[in-house]
Amino acid sequence: MCGIVGMVGQGPVNQEIYDALLLLQHRGQDSTGIATAESNGIFHISKARGMVREGFRTRDMRTLLGGIGLGHVRYATKGTASNEEEAQPFYVNAPYGIVLVHNGNLTNTRELTDELFHRDRRHLNTSSDTELLVNILGSELQSEIGGPDLDPAQVFAAVTRVHERVEGSYAAIALIAGYGLLAFRDPFGIRPLILGTRAADPSASVGESIGVEAVGHSGGYEWVVASESLVLENAGFEVVRDLLPGEAVFITLDGTLHTQQCAPTPQLVPCSFEYVYLARPDSVMNGIAVYESRLRMGDRLADTIAKYTPIEAIDVVMPIPDSSRPAAMQVARKLGIEYREGFYKNRYVGRTFIMPGQAVRKKSVRQKLNAMSSEFKGKNVLLIDDSIVRGTTSREIIQMARDAGAKTVTFASAAPPVRYPHVYGINMPSREELVAHNRTIPEIAEELGCDYLVYQEVDDLKAAILEGSDVTDLDMSCFDGRYITGTVSAEYLAWVEGSQSS
Repeated sequence: MCGIVGMVGQGPVNQEIYDALLLLQHRGQDSTGIATAESNGIFHISKARGMVREGFRTRDMRTLLGGIGLGHVRYATKGTASNEEEAQPFYVNAPYGIVLVHNGNLTNTRELTDELFHRDRRHLNTSSDTELLVNILGSELQSEIGGPDLDPAQVFAAVTRVHERVEGSYAAIALIAGYGLLAFRDPFGIRPLILGTRAADPSASVGESIGVEAVGHSGGYEWVVASESLVLENAGFEVVRDLLPGEAVFITLDGTLHTQQCAPTPQLVPCSFEYVYLARPDSVMNGIAVYESRLRMGDRLADTIAKYTPIEAIDVVMPIPDSSRPAAMQVARKLGIEYREGFYKNRYVGRTFIMPGQAVRKKSVRQKLNAMSSEFKGKNVLLIDDSIVRGTTSREIIQMARDAGAKTVTFASAAPPVRYPHVYGINMPSREELVAHNRTIPEIAEELGCDYLVYQEVDDLKAAILEGSDVTDLDMSCFDGRYITGTVSAEYLAWVEGSQSS
């Protein structure tokens, strides 16, 4: 799970990409990078460990010249979070020169690594699957070139071959030196990618006059593609639509937009965890408003809580800030129980779920949250969280509530039990790390130290997210063990767990 953005502008794009990455910071805090390109094809790249505000100085921004660029915030799922060489974007110099950023996780990296060495004759310098992806794209683009120039048909043919070779989840944005910006999404659309535009002349109308479906549309427009819609809205871009699963868009340096479906049998199956936790609530992805979906999760969770717990004995409902707040508000409203804020959040500490390492994660919980005794003392509290993954954070929070004077603690998750590894871009690879793996709900409650424990039902989560949308299916593999992309076998899962622990 990372955040990516790409822009084609009529002037310098460095500042707007920086601003976009600040808005996407919640999607990754391990490292960040920006690449820009001038019309002569010269790339300028700046990468750093840590967060956006720490990674770029004025001197860095001054070097990022050009009217086309891309940016990335990283949350490590492949490779090593501390390895600066694995910070994105990645660059290859042939053909033409390609810089690429990627959100997602490839699941056939062993096969691709072997192919790149023996068939494509390309060298890999890291264990990052993004380096794999940019080399696969470069190799396929090289094989499609029939003359001195590059045309959209060749670009789309190369993406088609990428889809044939690569498995897993990938939303990717690339700069091709001297030609333009390419963005594409995997054939299942697991990770989000959204297209937006604005008129270069602010007085011009955008709206319906933009024929984005027509290959070759051009004329006075600036373009953006990003992981979440809030990036577009904040910068004054109009949301055009989500990229379709398997689709590619190619925007030339003059702002000409080309689009093509590059997968033979695309199927939209977005990641459910985007709506549970990963995305900001003010984003809309795949036509589904994140905030509204979380309200619906709360409505359905309330029914399950009423079914399995003595709600007449609960005094207050409290969220674990921030992503569980919409669900908690709806639980309180539906059950007719007072809603209170019992935890104060230190906003200068990163998200504990995406911190590498159990020791760091556990230590950071009490730095991140403070329980206010006045809200807990002598009360039977119902705590609502968006999900329970490893259980480390939940255990600490429950103990904090007891230390603050809570009489009893009921804990409820707006998501179902996470019982299986997530291989499409969330760092929960080991089944042994998952508190719900091979445990019953009473056993999990004992492990966490709460009096009652309630999880959202799998079908209720799916219904809450999909209600009112045109989307018909979701990736819920970490809840139900159904992997949609093909060769995610027991042997593969064992290999992932072994490679992560080694």
